[in-house]
Amino acid sequence: MTRPRVYFLTVTSSMRSLALTRPNDCISITKSILALLLSFSLLTTPVWAAPSSSLGVVVFADRAHVGAAQASVGATVFGGDRLSTEQTGSVQVRTGAARLLLSSASMATFSQDNDSPAATLTSGTATFSTANSNAFTLRVGPAVIRPNSNQPTIGRVTVLTSKELIVRSTRGSLTIAVDDDVREIPEGGAYRVVLDPNAQPQGPQGAGTKGYGGPPIRAAKSKFIWYAIAVASVVTYFTVDEVVESPDRP
Repeated sequence: MTRPRVYFLTVTSSMRSLALTRPNDCISITKSILALLLSFSLLTTPVWAAPSSSLGVVVFADRAHVGAAQASVGATVFGGDRLSTEQTGSVQVRTGAARLLLSSASMATFSQDNDSPAATLTSGTATFSTANSNAFTLRVGPAVIRPNSNQPTIGRVTVLTSKELIVRSTRGSLTIAVDDDVREIPEGGAYRVVLDPNAQPQGPQGAGTKGYGGPPIRAAKSKFIWYAIAVASVVTYFTVDEVVESPDRP
């Protein structure tokens, strides 16, 4: 009698091998899918979670615009936003420990300066109040105007031409800097600033001025010249007490 071959055992062994490898294949595929999903989430999460560069909120608006849209109370102001007012308009923005008021026919673009809110005034008049020296920065061309101390400060800047402006400190003192030429404007002081040291003032003698107080003042390495002037009193629509309130307070 011929001895039978063990085909059954061979088939059984193959079935066992197949039964054992199928779960492993599933686990391997599952791990691959999970790894792919994880990689995708790592690529997309920074985009979804990127914080908006919110700088402030509009607290008053009358015939004013944020970009091309009408400005409204409660609107958020972001870095890069351009605020403008009509001939009879105004807008006020609260940004951290500072407030900025744009008077009629004015335009400014918001930005961030060393983690502090800032704005570049291109036309008209801006009045700002701050609770500390790092609360806000106002730029006009190459000129940088900041509060000089951590004391409550109110400053007012009017653009006359692309190279001329009037800077006044209503409360506290300010600094005005063009590159390494830095000067202080004391409380109650007002100056007509010419950003070209070799030029003579060409702007109108109005805009709140009452004439010059003497010859231009030059530093040893002047990047600008300025004239002490007398200015008419101005009324601001906010006080420093409002600035030092919590930004969360409506």
